[in-house]
Amino acid sequence: MTVRVLLLAAGQSSRMGGADKLLMDVDGQPCLRTLALRAYAAGLPVTVTVPAPDHPRARVLVDLDVDVLAVPEANLGMGHSIGAGVASLPHGSSAAMVVPADMPELCSEDFTALAEAHERNPMAILRARDANGRHGHPVVFPSDLLGDLQRLSGDRGAAGIVQAHQGRCIFIDLPGQRATTDLDTPSDWADWRKSKKT
Repeated sequence: MTVRVLLLAAGQSSRMGGADKLLMDVDGQPCLRTLALRAYAAGLPVTVTVPAPDHPRARVLVDLDVDVLAVPEANLGMGHSIGAGVASLPHGSSAAMVVPADMPELCSEDFTALAEAHERNPMAILRARDANGRHGHPVVFPSDLLGDLQRLSGDRGAAGIVQAHQGRCIFIDLPGQRATTDLDTPSDWADWRKSKKT
């Protein structure tokens, strides 16, 4: 029984003006590859959803020990990507740690912190929170909710499941803005890079 990271990388990157946010440079490598390596370095198995098996995102993962799942219908919304990703998880997975792949601040120790919290609270929904108390990612869903995740569709993601089980939520505080820094536009990336230099 283990927590499996589900790294969501099948979206369209539609707000980037033609660029791919998940291929932007983070620590000298594409953002997606960097996030996959950090999750793997935490000792956790990783599944990554991508738009197609021959997509450039899939190619930056080809030599990594991660499972890559093509989700062509992900253009219909994040729910499709989550549902397909969870459905692909091996039998016996104790939880799914759902993580958008456009969060370059997340570190290996953050993945470890959520996984260790799951060991202590195996039936809780674990939600990462930043230093300002804002909810973000990763979010860990326990085994009894994986079926609900599989049935997701549309663009709301798993917010409805979290809302329906608010009494089971435990918040895990991560340093700084790691839990909430997601970069969707060229200006987001430019501002983030500028902040790293100061």
